[in-house]
Amino acid sequence: MTTRRTVLSALAGAALAPHVFAQAAWPTRPVRIVVPFPAGGTTDILARAIAPELGKAFGQNFIVENRGGAGGNVGSEVVAKSPADGYTLLMGTVGTHGINRALYDKLPYDPIKDFVPITMVAGVPNVMEMQTEKARALGINNVKDFIKYAKSHPGKLNMASSGSGTSIHLAGELFKSMAGVFMVHVPYRGSAPALMDMVGGQADVMFDNLPSSLPHIRAGKLKAFAVTSRERSVALPDVPTIEEAAGLKGFDATSWFGLLAPAGTPADIVNRIQQEVAKALQTAAVKEKLVAQGAIPSGNTPAQFAAHIDAEHKKWAQVVKVSGAKAD
Repeated sequence: MTTRRTVLSALAGAALAPHVFAQAAWPTRPVRIVVPFPAGGTTDILARAIAPELGKAFGQNFIVENRGGAGGNVGSEVVAKSPADGYTLLMGTVGTHGINRALYDKLPYDPIKDFVPITMVAGVPNVMEMQTEKARALGINNVKDFIKYAKSHPGKLNMASSGSGTSIHLAGELFKSMAGVFMVHVPYRGSAPALMDMVGGQADVMFDNLPSSLPHIRAGKLKAFAVTSRERSVALPDVPTIEEAAGLKGFDATSWFGLLAPAGTPADIVNRIQQEVAKALQTAAVKEKLVAQGAIPSGNTPAQFAAHIDAEHKKWAQVVKVSGAKAD
């Protein structure tokens, strides 16, 4: 009996060994997190917030690599065509995986078939803003003032965005259609260069992700008129929602950001990354940093993230259709 038990135990151990070794073998070298936008924007900020924590957890560097262009399509394609070995991840967004399917006639990647969702890192409201001095010079103190000015000066104001089809762009398009105003859309290659022109006064208005604009708002360089979420932001508690400020019922344009891997990435790697991201988001240092910037930490499961992506695609496909938004 003892011999039989010994043999069975040995066989069971042998059966489990490949799984154990597979887990232990990853990662043996640095992992890159591709951010499909330039450095300095919210996607980049969030990726760099979790990368060091993942590095500590797995004992390898998690390197953030910026590959901007085409509304996030360039970087997303890079990851979609990378080996499914856990060494290349994407910090995807509502744009790359919720909006672009409806905006572009043809994408160089399939947001569903080419990726496996890992976890949402955070949800982020956008903020409607102008350069403080410009707003003062034009006599625009709030959203109602802005709408009044825009209606009496159709086409005079320009609207900066991080690129055609991004959440920043479509938040503005949603506002234009609901408020009945016309502004000239000026797409940039990411939020950071658009913000530079906003602060410099070359761009008139922007519906930027809150974390990247918050330092400029707190410094008094940009004036926040409203946040685009259903509820006010903890980071800007005195700033109203667009629905509150202008009576645009149901206005909601919240961005989200999350990790994805190439389709076929082993489930054990996906689950391990999700678990460590969820842990990192609950650490005091990371959580406080994100909340202070207006982000709402998530860390949901791969299945939950997949369901959210599907729902967001349906929502934004309707916004694209109604607004007539086009990709450049």
